[in-house]
Formats: sequence, C-alpha cells, structure tokens
Amino acid sequence: MSRGIIVPMRDDPPGIFLIRSIRGKGWSLNTYRYMVLVITFIAYTSYHASRKPSSIVKSVLDPNPNSNSNRILPWPVGDIFIGKEVMFTNTSIDAVRFRENKGWAPFNGEDGTSKLGEIDVAFLACYSIGMYVAGHLGDRLDLRLFLTTGMIGSGIFVMLFGMGYFWNIHVFWFYLVMQMVAGLFQATGWPSVVAVIGNWFGKRKRGLIMGIWNAHTSVGNISGSLLAAGVLDYGWGWSFILPGAFIFLGGIMVYMFLAAYPEDVGFPDLDGSPVEAAALPDDVETQISKVSIAGNEQNTDAQLTSVNRRSVGLLEACLIPGVIPFALCLFFAKLVAYTFLYWLPFYLSHTAIEGQYMSVKSAGNLSTLFDVGGIVGGVLAGYISDVFKARAITAASFMYVAIPVMLLYRAYGNMSKAINIVLMMIAGLFVNGPYALITTAVSADLGTHSSLRGDSRALATVTAIIDGTGSIGAALGPLLTGFLSTKGWDAVFVMLTVGAFTAGLLLSQLVVTELREKFCKQMPSRQNDLAGPARQPLLSERR
Repeated sequence: MSRGIIVPMRDDPPGIFLIRSIRGKGWSLNTYRYMVLVITFIAYTSYHASRKPSSIVKSVLDPNPNSNSNRILPWPVGDIFIGKEVMFTNTSIDAVRFRENKGWAPFNGEDGTSKLGEIDVAFLACYSIGMYVAGHLGDRLDLRLFLTTGMIGSGIFVMLFGMGYFWNIHVFWFYLVMQMVAGLFQATGWPSVVAVIGNWFGKRKRGLIMGIWNAHTSVGNISGSLLAAGVLDYGWGWSFILPGAFIFLGGIMVYMFLAAYPEDVGFPDLDGSPVEAAALPDDVETQISKVSIAGNEQNTDAQLTSVNRRSVGLLEACLIPGVIPFALCLFFAKLVAYTFLYWLPFYLSHTAIEGQYMSVKSAGNLSTLFDVGGIVGGVLAGYISDVFKARAITAASFMYVAIPVMLLYRAYGNMSKAINIVLMMIAGLFVNGPYALITTAVSADLGTHSSLRGDSRALATVTAIIDGTGSIGAALGPLLTGFLSTKGWDAVFVMLTVGAFTAGLLLSQLVVTELREKFCKQMPSRQNDLAGPARQPLLSERR
C-alpha cells in the first residue's frame, strides 16, 4: 500500500496521543463526539463565567447608600433573599471605606454608573470587532491551538482586572484597557467551539443537540455568579481572579484533549449525513487505510481535510442566504440578553421586593435563575426548530412572546419573591431561547449551506459574522442601560421591548419563506388525496 495517499493529519492533542499510546488503538466515533461535546461545553462555560464578575461587583464599586450589617451566608448555603450587608470583615482602610459606602474610585462618583456602562461597552465592542477577525482566522488556523490561545489570554487579563484591587489602582484607563484586551481574546471562543461542533455533527437533530450543548452559556453565567459572589467578602478582586483562573485552566485542557477535526484523527468528513460509529473500526490507523484504498471518488472526498480545505471570505460568507437577516436579528436579541446578563444583579439590588432590598450577594445569586430559564429555552427552541424544520419561525415567535413577559416582570416582579422568581425564569426562557438557537444551530446550518462548494469551510466565518454583529448589539444594550437607568428602570424596559420586537420583525421575510415552503409541500399531498377517489369511478366506468 502506498503511504503517499494517506489522509494528511495534524498531530494528535498530547492527551489523546498519550491515551492512544496506552490503549494501543484509537477511539470510536461516538467516543470522540462525547469528548468534543464535554470539552467544548467546559471551555465555553469558562468563557461566560469569566464575563460574569463585572455584573456582580457593580454594586460594590458603585454602592447604594442604604445598607446594614447583616451577616448571612449567600445562597445556596443560606437564604437567597438577605438584606444589605457589609462587604468586608477585616479592619483595613479599604474595609472602612466600604463600610462608609464610598465604593471604589473611579466608579464611586456621580458618573460611576456611566463609567461602569463604558467598561461593559469597551469589552463588548472589542469582542464584536475581534469576532470578525477571529472567525476569519478560525477557518485557517488549527482550532485547538487558536482556542487555547484565546482562553489563556482571556484568563490572564481577567485576573489582571482583579489585581487592580490588590494593587490599589484607581485609574479608569487601567480597567478600561484590561477589559478591551480581554474582549479581543474572548472573541476567539464562540466561532471556534461552534466550528468544532459543526465539524463533528451533521445536520440531523442539530437543533436539539446544540440546544442542549448551548446550556454552557447559562451554566457559565451561573457558575461565574456563584464564584464571584462567594469570594466577595474577601475583596472584589477575588471575584475576577477565580473565574480568570478557571478559563486559564480550561485552555490547558483544550490543548491537551480537544480533537477539532474528525479528518485529523482518521475519520472522513462528517458534514452532511452523519457516519454511524458502528460502521467504522475503532483503530484509527485501520480507518485511515480504508479511506486510502477506497475508490477514486471517495479518495477525493476523504482528502478534503482540515489541512487543504478552502476557506471562505467574509464577503462570500455574507452572501449565503439567511446570514444577514439572522445577523441583524441577533444584534437586537443579544442587546436584550446581554442587558440582563450585565445589569440584572444591579437591578435586583436596587429594586425593593416586598419593600425590602437585597444584598449584592443575594442579587447575584438570584440572577442565576434567569439563566436556569435560559437553559430550558435553548433546549426547547432547538427541539421545536428540529421538529418543524423552522428556525426563523421559532426564533421570531420566542422574541415576540418575550415582550409581554418582560413587561410583566417589570410591573409585578416587586410584588413578591415567588412572582419575581417565576417571571424571571420565564423571561430567561424566551430571551435566551432564540439567542441560543441563532448562535448555534442556525450558524452551523448556514456555515455548511448548500450554496457552498464541497471543499469550502465557512463554519467559523459565518458564526463570527452572525455573533459578531450580535455582539455589537450586546455592547450597545449595557451602554444604553448605564444612561437610561439614571432616568428610571421603566426606560430600560422600553428599550428591551423595542429590541425584542425589532429582532422578530427582521426575520419576517424568512418566516414568510418557511411558511410558504410548508404550505406548498402540503398542497400536493392534499390534492392527491382529493384526486385519488375522484379517479376511481372513471376507471370503473371504462371497465
């Protein structure tokens, strides 16, 4: 057998190479798929966990003047709803400053809330700009190394932001620069993980699989909130250092164990119709040999590996049908979702529920229930879109239903704790559902669109265009909230409802197209059902 035609591969990840050396053979297709799902899930969980601390510490940097000194442990150890409390127990100058509710300069002045909004928009603006570049690079570079670099870089700069507390830094530009650089590194995450999942899973049940997998967004928000709130008593800097260390270690895990491309570990291209694991042997070397001695047509397909596939440019990717409408829809969907992500804990700590205000810890812990609803929403939206084969209809419907739910939350969320929890979780379901669907299944579908030639790779590029555009809205929402919240929270919720309505409206053409396709498919079958009985008398008469 000629070894010159063996499918070219990159080197195995060190961890996989070690395991294969010990076992003496490779893994099955399903084993690789499970590994990819778990590793990318943990990876993007750490991305979102590292973004959450800024929302938790907002009320510490720019505190509400009303507080008391209740000492109750945070949820889940203690009660979710506890009163305002002192953030530190030591006797340092910083602790005294916080007991006097002076916050942390430069965020404790009259323009403190606006500065916090500027910090958010600086991060998200760099994130959205970096997304376009990251997607373009992701389709050209080794996704494993690209993702590893982004995670380790993100961890370093998130931890540096927290070090501002220990170094006693009160200069605004320091925190601004740390967030901007962190945003650039964070842009590597989403295009990379979606591209990896798209490489390993075909289109069948993609919405459900990615809906479940996309729970990492909410799990990351929840774990980031709990990590940040849990160490807040020891100084707000720790709220950044722990999540930063989490994503740093996650980057090392990705480098060791992530197989980014099926072709690079001996499997043929899995896009399109999935290959059954039982049809392939466990020994990767045997798989490579079988691919190599297959027919000429199969050889051509097999050799389209991650090494020699053609990448798609930004303009070409934008021309794929559906990319622009979904990208614009995500602009407004993420405006709504990220406003909740960055400002919900602040809103809860500044809104009286049954006449009582919550502590910063309690607000951060309670806000995780929004993401619990988001997990259900992502899975539900993916499942519905698979069953009805209607991505646009599903996304638009969720956005429209989110409007009355958000208005109900604003109007009645302060009446009781139970009502607040229920409405918050329902809002999370309908706000995060379409956001999760568009950034996962829709992006993967369009990245492997039939308009692309078989040797083209556009998964990371299309994902970057859609999510990068959405991230501009994600930057705008928190920025506007920083200004609008000073005029009253009703103005913020008006912005959110307008954003949700616009998101649904932008999918109108795709919704009409999906409805027309379904109607046209049903018409021929109905006509055949009606025409069938009518023909019988004519045939019998002839006989």
